[in-house]
Amino acid sequence: MAELEGEREREREPVAESVEDKITEKIDGGDSSSSSSSDSDDDKLDAVKSKVFRLFGREKPVHKVLGGGKPADVFLWRNKKISAGVLGGATAVWVFFELLEYHLITLLCHLSIFSLAVLFLWSNASNFLNKPPPKIPEVVLSEKCVREVASGLRIEINRGFVVLHDIASGRDLKKFLAVIAGLWALSLVGSCCNILTLLYISFVLLHTVPVLYEKYEDQVDAYSEKTWIKIKKQYAVLDEKYLSKIPKGPLKEKKKD
Repeated sequence: MAELEGEREREREPVAESVEDKITEKIDGGDSSSSSSSDSDDDKLDAVKSKVFRLFGREKPVHKVLGGGKPADVFLWRNKKISAGVLGGATAVWVFFELLEYHLITLLCHLSIFSLAVLFLWSNASNFLNKPPPKIPEVVLSEKCVREVASGLRIEINRGFVVLHDIASGRDLKKFLAVIAGLWALSLVGSCCNILTLLYISFVLLHTVPVLYEKYEDQVDAYSEKTWIKIKKQYAVLDEKYLSKIPKGPLKEKKKD
């Protein structure tokens, strides 16, 4: 009897092993197929995202395009109280100077007189009232901070000079036409309002256009893609008839030689 039971157990072992092997093969095959399908799905999503048209050829999110950090948070209304406070302060400044016709030097002098008078009276009255005097912070600009600001301004100014040099040299006709159109539009706006109103309008647009674009990004990009295709077609016709006949700049000819 013991020998018969031993033989039966030996027969069951290979059957169990074969069943386990089949199960593991199916599981491994399912995992590999699922992983390969997920990889292919990720590749398809990346390909679709890369083919999506973005306004001005944008490849980064709107937050990073605006520089990131706290300024971008303010423009995109991440903190509504701070953004509303900044916009309200800019509106108050515009009302003071534009509607009430206050002058900058007059306003600064009046604010300085009021603040100095309050601090002076408070400092002297604290001795009689047995109260601590006001804590006036010492403001000191570090040399490192001034150098960083000056270095950043220098880089941006030099970059602007390079762009102007390229445009004046006749290297890029599209950029030349775009700058001319922009300056012409700016001259029209400047004839209607002064520099303060123009700065205020730009500030308001910075607080409204980016957040609206971020909210309706897909719809705006789809419409801008259709518009851009039409512009390219019109530009191709214009280039074929007129712009291609204009002689190129001397720097471009030297490069070809």
